[in-house]
Amino acid sequence: MSLCKMLLIGNLGRDPEMRYTPSGRPVTQFTLAVNRNTKNAAGEWQEQTEWFRITAWGQLAERTAENLRKGSKVFVEGRFQSREWEGQDGQKRTALEVTADTVLSLDRRQREEEGAEGGFAPRPAAARGTAPGTADEDSDIDDLPF
Repeated sequence: MSLCKMLLIGNLGRDPEMRYTPSGRPVTQFTLAVNRNTKNAAGEWQEQTEWFRITAWGQLAERTAENLRKGSKVFVEGRFQSREWEGQDGQKRTALEVTADTVLSLDRRQREEEGAEGGFAPRPAAARGTAPGTADEDSDIDDLPF
């Protein structure tokens, strides 16, 4: 058994760009900035930013392009993969990217406009009450300490 899963929380570095494959399948790409704070040798805090290229397909691509904008805070779950191609100069190039399975908006305003779910990934009916930002009759979400 193997597993290659990425879980990221960050901010969009640019507006999502949607296009269609020759067969008509929607694909959306955006970049995600993930920040972390570390102390340098002098003991001062420094912010470090890692950039990730995210790709979403199908209905997830359409909803992501419609609902997210540069600066949006999102949760992305997906698989990490590499892609190779030959550049115009004949050099072999490699891109590292995440193919999204789930994209959830973490912006309060975005969730309020969309309703309780706030997510863009289709989920099975059995999982709808357990995703972040959702609730159903059986959940005790108000009792959580955070």
